[in-house]
Amino acid sequence: MDALSKKVQEVFDEPACGKNQGKSEKERKKGCTKQLQPGAAAGGCAFDGAKIALQPITDVAHLVHGPIACEGNSWDNRGAKSSGSRLYRTGFTTDINELDVVYGGEKRLYKSVKEIIDKYDPPAIFVYQTCVTALIGDDIEAVCKAASQKFGKPVIPVNAPGFVGSKNLGNKLAGEALLDHVIGTQEPDYLTPYDINIIGEYNLAGELWQVKPLLDEMGVRILSCISGDAKYREVAYSHRAKAAMMVCSKAMINIARKMEERYEIPFFEGSFYGITDMSDSLRQIAKLLVDKGAPDELLARTERIIAREEARFWQRMEPFKDRLKGIKVLLITGGVKSWSVVAALQEVGMEIVGTSVKKSTLEDKQKIKELMGEDAHMIEDMTPREMYKMLKDAQADIMLSGGRSQFVALKAKMPWLDINQERHHAYAGYEGMVKLVEEIDNSLHNPVWEQVRKPAPWDNPFLEVMAAPGSLSPALEAAA
Repeated sequence: MDALSKKVQEVFDEPACGKNQGKSEKERKKGCTKQLQPGAAAGGCAFDGAKIALQPITDVAHLVHGPIACEGNSWDNRGAKSSGSRLYRTGFTTDINELDVVYGGEKRLYKSVKEIIDKYDPPAIFVYQTCVTALIGDDIEAVCKAASQKFGKPVIPVNAPGFVGSKNLGNKLAGEALLDHVIGTQEPDYLTPYDINIIGEYNLAGELWQVKPLLDEMGVRILSCISGDAKYREVAYSHRAKAAMMVCSKAMINIARKMEERYEIPFFEGSFYGITDMSDSLRQIAKLLVDKGAPDELLARTERIIAREEARFWQRMEPFKDRLKGIKVLLITGGVKSWSVVAALQEVGMEIVGTSVKKSTLEDKQKIKELMGEDAHMIEDMTPREMYKMLKDAQADIMLSGGRSQFVALKAKMPWLDINQERHHAYAGYEGMVKLVEEIDNSLHNPVWEQVRKPAPWDNPFLEVMAAPGSLSPALEAAA
C-alpha cells in the first residue's frame, strides 16, 4: 500500500495540469479527488477507471483479481470496437471467496495467470487490483513479477483498487502502469516521419475508424492509439512516435507529459467532435510533424483534405438547417464532450441551454465560456428533479446524456439521445458529425412524442362530461 500511496501522490502532483499549477504545495498534497462513499463505486471508482482505460487493448487478457462482481460491473461498459483480436471481450477474474479473504488470494492469482497462458497464450496479461484484495494485502506486483519470470510473458500489475479515488484517478493509474511496464519495451519494424500517437481515444462505436482514413490520406501513420483498437506491441513501441494528440480531456495527461519528457514527443490536446475542432486537430497534427522534420507539403495536403471535407459536410447539412435551427439542447456529459459537442451543435444552428461540467477541467470550462460567452450555463451537478423540471417546462427541446439519465427525459416525454460511452453510433470526424445531426433530427421528429403527449383517454374532458350524473339515458345509467 505504501507504493500505491506514493504513486497516487505522484499522479496528484501533475505539472501539466493547469488547475494543479495554481494550487499551493499543501493543496497539491491533498489531491484532486474525493474519497468515495460506500455504495458510490458503481461506474465511478478508480478500478473502473483503470479497467475502461486499458480494456480497449484488444489482444491482451484482462484479469480482475477480486470478487466476480467487480468483473461483472466493469466488463464491456464501453462500446470499444476491435479490428482484430476479440480476446479483450472475454472476462477473466480470480473470483476470490471467503477462504481467500482469510488465507490470501495470491496463489489463486498465480494459478489464474497460468491457466490463461495455457488456454489463450496472449502477448500479455493485465492484472487489476480491487478493493477486497488490496485490503487483505495481496501483493499483485510480486505475483506478476514471479509469473513473468516463470512463463516468459509480460504480466502487468494495474494497482488501482476502487477505494483510492475516482474514475479519473483510475485512468491516470492505468497510464502509470503502461509507463512503468509497457511503453518502451519493444521496437517497431520500421519508422516514418509521419508517425503519431493518439492518447485517450478509446474507439467507442468505432470512432477511430471515422478519423483514420483522413490521416491515411494525409500520409500520417497512427503508430499507436492508447488505447482504442490497440495491440499490446503497438503500445510497447509507442515511444518512437514523432508527435502525439491527447483526446480525452486530461484523463491520460500523465502519459502525454511523461512521454514528452522521456522521449521528446510533443503533444497537443484536441477533439475529433465538430467540424472546426476536427479541422483544427488535423492542422495541429500536420504542424507538429513538420516541426519534427516531415516535409512541408504535408501542410498543403492537409488543407486540401479539410477544404473538401468541410464543403461536403455543409452540402449534406442543407436538409437539416431549417429543421434544427434554434433547437435548444441540454447536454449532460463531461470531460472533452462538455465543450467539443457544444461547438459541434452550435455550428449547425442549435442552442445549448446548459452543459454539465462535473468531470471537466478548468481548461474545459474556459473553452465553454469562449464558445457560449461569460454567461454560459455550466452545471456542476444537476439532480434528476432539476433535469425533469427543465425538460418539462420546455426550457430544452432535447437532452443529450448518458444512459443513466435517459429515464428522466422519457418521464418528461422529451426526446433523448445517448452521447456517452455506451452509445452505438460513432460521432467523431466529419462523417460522425453528420451521423450526430441525423440522430438528433430523428429523435426530435419521431412521431412517438406526439402520441405520448396526448391526454390519456381517462383524462379526456369530454368523457368526464359524459360520465356526469344525468348525462346518460336511464337504460345506460342502470347498466352502468
